[in-house]
Amino acid sequence: MGVSTLIIKQGALGDVIIATALVDAIMKARPAGSVTLLTTPPFAGLFTGWADLRVVAWPRRGWRAMTATLGFIRGQRFSEVFDLQGNDRSRLLCTLSGIPRRIGSHLHYPYNVHPAAPWDEQSHVFTRLNAVLEAAGIPAAAPRPVLPCAGSALAEVRAFIKEAGLQAGRFVVMHAGASASRQDKCWPGFGELALALAAQGLTTVWLGGSDDVARNRQLAARTGIDSTGRFRIAQLAALAAQARFAVTNDSGPMHACAAAGVPVFALFGPSDWTRNHALGQADNVLAGVRLLPDLAGQRTADCLARISPAMVLAKLASAGLIAAQASG
Repeated sequence: MGVSTLIIKQGALGDVIIATALVDAIMKARPAGSVTLLTTPPFAGLFTGWADLRVVAWPRRGWRAMTATLGFIRGQRFSEVFDLQGNDRSRLLCTLSGIPRRIGSHLHYPYNVHPAAPWDEQSHVFTRLNAVLEAAGIPAAAPRPVLPCAGSALAEVRAFIKEAGLQAGRFVVMHAGASASRQDKCWPGFGELALALAAQGLTTVWLGGSDDVARNRQLAARTGIDSTGRFRIAQLAALAAQARFAVTNDSGPMHACAAAGVPVFALFGPSDWTRNHALGQADNVLAGVRLLPDLAGQRTADCLARISPAMVLAKLASAGLIAAQASG
């Protein structure tokens, strides 16, 4: 009987986007059609364009959902499980799964395949999960999310670009928002930055969802195009692939833009950029703590505000993405 692989990754948005790189690496190392991903309903759509990946979505909370999920797992008789979630719930699923080969981050039960060294939880989660893959004999994943966009979804992106009169490489994408519970992650300088870029002939496309409606309406009234609520996550990556670069807060769209392979300049303040930055984009981070040594490593409520638009423009100029005089 061949290998039948289960991957557990249930949330949250940014973490699931990061995990796409690892899911891709596991699939490349296993027979076609042998891999099943267990996720939750909000994130199942991220994998719509994945050939040969079976996606099963169960609610994340509640004992009834837990019982149904466990019943599904035990009924499939998987030969191995990769726990890419690593929380109490996923560990319990692994413990009761009956799966003989259990692969995870931690050096204790229920995992019998794991990295040799314990995880101090201070490094980027992608680094640790790559160590998990290597412990299982799978080559490390490339540091770039995988968010394929094709068919009608890609056609919608192309139609938007055409209707808006955008030209590849002559516009930028920005996400100025964050989740409703983490508004402290929002940098206040996006409007001024967009105006400076507009002076150089670069149009801003404002990205966002339901939490960003009011903010993006105000920003687009000054300059740029409001695309709030228009695109799904994989479509954001397809749109960003045509942009010159992206500027975002620490958010889900930050990770989606990283899948496009364009430079993503992310602004960090209250959250730790070393643990949360977009894959492959560490050199493009602008962090309030790092830029302000007088803070002595302390994160304060106004540390994002102390990153000026001029600092961001200087970073963009040093990367050769805008004219150097814009940083003056």
